[in-house]
Amino acid sequence: MQCEKCGTDLKPKYVACPNCGAPVPQTIDGFENTIDFQHELRAIVVDNGPRAVMNKTRFIGLLYDHVPDHNKERRLLQNMYLQGVFKMLLEDDNREIAIMKAKSYMLSEIFLAENAAEFVLACFTYLLGWPYESSMRILPEDNEPEPEPEKKARVSIDDKIFRPIDAVRYRLRSNIEIADGYTKIESFCFDGFGSLRTVKLPESLLAIGDYAFSSCKRLRGLELPESLRVIKQGAFCQCAKLAMVKIPTGILEIEDSTFSFCTSLETIDIPDTVSSIGAEAFSGCEKLRKLYLPDSVKFIDANAFSYCPNLTIHCFENSYVHKFCLSNRINFRLVTTAGIEED
Repeated sequence: MQCEKCGTDLKPKYVACPNCGAPVPQTIDGFENTIDFQHELRAIVVDNGPRAVMNKTRFIGLLYDHVPDHNKERRLLQNMYLQGVFKMLLEDDNREIAIMKAKSYMLSEIFLAENAAEFVLACFTYLLGWPYESSMRILPEDNEPEPEPEKKARVSIDDKIFRPIDAVRYRLRSNIEIADGYTKIESFCFDGFGSLRTVKLPESLLAIGDYAFSSCKRLRGLELPESLRVIKQGAFCQCAKLAMVKIPTGILEIEDSTFSFCTSLETIDIPDTVSSIGAEAFSGCEKLRKLYLPDSVKFIDANAFSYCPNLTIHCFENSYVHKFCLSNRINFRLVTTAGIEED
């Protein structure tokens, strides 16, 4: 493979050309035509100039001209362009944060499959001339046939939805278990279920909808499965007895009011996949005393921790979280990369 810009020979594992810094095309898992799309998108810029991609009507027309086949992939790029993903990439001076926000938006707001979101990012960043190494990139050697178990069919968030009508029969129960196979709990499913104390969620679960467990005043026991990828706003707000939560790795955002007024919440683990914390996400969690926020967090709403009088946030020096605490006069303690607290 040679660099399109300077002709340098490129090794398969390169992300950027060592000579000119241009991005190296890559194949995304499930999208074997990624490199073809990247080449054609770059050709649109070369043939028509950068302004062509900023005009919605013209860009979509050029996309059809350059990629007349592969309708599924073309429609995906077209839809994400119309949804503002390309524009979102240009709104932040920090490319890493811009990419993170765009991916979070596609996964949590549009409910796109992860490999589809990675395909869009791989194409749009190549169009912009940005080096980007996808987490779902397939290197050439990975394409060689080898004995392996048959791949499971990809699961979508909306494959099997647990709806409010399914929850009605549990209204007076204290302890419930949702059967395996469900991928999403719909909005307001268990809202106001006053008898609910413990709930066992299925390992197949990918998303919990808006206010799905809000105002479950007696809910104490909650174990979120590792499969979970999206927790929508207000999902556990006003769960007054909820004391401990471990958020699984893979959650990208803690949305507005997710745990607001969980007045007994003392312990919550936040993984290093979380990049943003929304408005009033932990507002009114008056027993929350110690919270470690990883370096991956790049946005926190000013009111995320309002009415948390006893809170001390543990964070890395000079991180976004550290600067947020200083700006908002929130108590903090610094930790080292080894997790040791500094004096």
